[in-house]
Amino acid sequence: MKHLIRAAVSTVLPIVLACASPLVVSPLSGESGSGGSKSAQNFSASSIQIQPMDPGDMPIPPEFGVAIYENLIEQMEKTAKFQHVYRSGDKNAANASDLVTLRTTAQSFKKGSQKKREVTTIAGSTSITLKVHITDHAGQTLVNRDVSGKVRFFGDNLGATYDFSKKVATIVRETF
Repeated sequence: MKHLIRAAVSTVLPIVLACASPLVVSPLSGESGSGGSKSAQNFSASSIQIQPMDPGDMPIPPEFGVAIYENLIEQMEKTAKFQHVYRSGDKNAANASDLVTLRTTAQSFKKGSQKKREVTTIAGSTSITLKVHITDHAGQTLVNRDVSGKVRFFGDNLGATYDFSKKVATIVRETF
């Protein structure tokens, strides 16, 4: 039995590695695997204001909207790209000369099951896709991308909001 497993692995492994090598090389060469284009221009701003998520027509539970908002604020602070991270409605944001505003609009949502994820790794995933729109103080678009957050294996359903926020932070690091 062990001989058969070794023979199968020694036959299949080189094929898998040969097929996977273009996937590994592509991100290193500067191409984006998500279909979005990287910004060729870097912008600068000293502050950012985070707006609450717009659910649009999606039936998203309120706790997801709150988690997205709070995780975005936390991740924007961690980027250290801005001197100030303002919440929506903060009156001090009006005095910022080079303020940018981050808005998110729900595009799709699939609430999974934490219980199913714990029992099996192929069912129960949670995913959320939002349009990320960052504008400057004049309203000109700096970033306009669809970003997805997922929790597939272990963890709370709200983990998808954390995954989403980390991906937005990566976009901010690349753009500012």
